[in-house]
Amino acid sequence: MKILVIEDEPDMLDNMVRSLEEEKYVVEVATTFETASEKIHLYQYDCILLDIGLPDGNGLTILEELKVLDATQGVIIVSARNAVDDRVAGLNLGADDYLPKPFHMAELHARVKSVLRRRKFAGNQHIELGNLKINPEERNVFIDDELITLNRKEYDILLYFISNKNRLVSKTALGEHVWGDQVDEADSFDFIYSQIKNLRKKLKEHGSQLEIQAIYGIGYKLVQA
Repeated sequence: MKILVIEDEPDMLDNMVRSLEEEKYVVEVATTFETASEKIHLYQYDCILLDIGLPDGNGLTILEELKVLDATQGVIIVSARNAVDDRVAGLNLGADDYLPKPFHMAELHARVKSVLRRRKFAGNQHIELGNLKINPEERNVFIDDELITLNRKEYDILLYFISNKNRLVSKTALGEHVWGDQVDEADSFDFIYSQIKNLRKKLKEHGSQLEIQAIYGIGYKLVQA
């Protein structure tokens, strides 16, 4: 899962990033309105943590831009501003939740997981597709009730494919979502090919009814046999 943290306070930003990365999220950051606006236009995220009080603009404008883009990611306003007007304005513009500072990281994690369940998995604790079942919070994957071992990236790739079942997923979109915008600096997509090869092998060995089909020159598609 890929999260964008829009926050200009260095200590708060550092704490949030470290805590989220410990939970195995791919985390990107923006410390200014300009950077945040650029990122939401260029990349897709599963959840955005948004500070309203940015040094060069109002975070509520980011919500307005997301609405114009018809974006599907969840948004949690994380701000010291706890005025009712700000909260109502943010929720009316499409924010999913509001978390006033200061807060415990455990509460942040709970809010993020809740938004992801509602946005991505219709509020379900488990995802079931064919004979495969995933527990997103525990990051466990079962095929016919047998636990299979995936590394972090294999799991992230599988979850991204399931979120985009029957859709054509380009190599670029997959790379950006699982590895972050640093993928732009990569010389090739060999690292993606390697992870997908291993994932496909594990799914086949365990008798999965799901198959990752390669679409030559374009990308991949997850289909159910």
